[in-house]
Amino acid sequence: MISFREMYSKIAVFGNRLQSPLLLLIRLYWGGSFFLTGFGKFTHMGNVVTYFQSLGIPFAHFSAFLTALVETVGGACLFLGLFSRLASIPLICVMIVAFATAESAAVRMILSNSQNFIHSTPFSFLFASLLVFVFGPGRISIDSRLLDKKQSRFNRQ
Repeated sequence: MISFREMYSKIAVFGNRLQSPLLLLIRLYWGGSFFLTGFGKFTHMGNVVTYFQSLGIPFAHFSAFLTALVETVGGACLFLGLFSRLASIPLICVMIVAFATAESAAVRMILSNSQNFIHSTPFSFLFASLLVFVFGPGRISIDSRLLDKKQSRFNRQ
């Protein structure tokens, strides 16, 4: 008969094997979504600037361009798994600014109406960016391949 400890260990091994595929799905979905959102901002820059001005964001033209750039380049990096942790930092910052400006009501009501916060658009993007920052891109990524090559060179020396 299998002990609880052995069963739990087998479940943990199975869960560990799912980490990289899950991180790949997160990167592909939200990285692609970031890329498309950022690219869309570039193609409709006038509308984005007007929206940023309505939110009272300073330097609306520069802020709109920077946001589009961060989302496009950062999204591509997440999608590819290239410099993933580094790319997730500005994406996290952009999502925090989105909460502070466009979703400030959801932030103010986070304790009284947490569902409003969780269901706001920036939440899933912020959450995905945080997951990639904390856990990395997973083994199915360019980062993993680059780090494996550097690690093997380091071990040979």
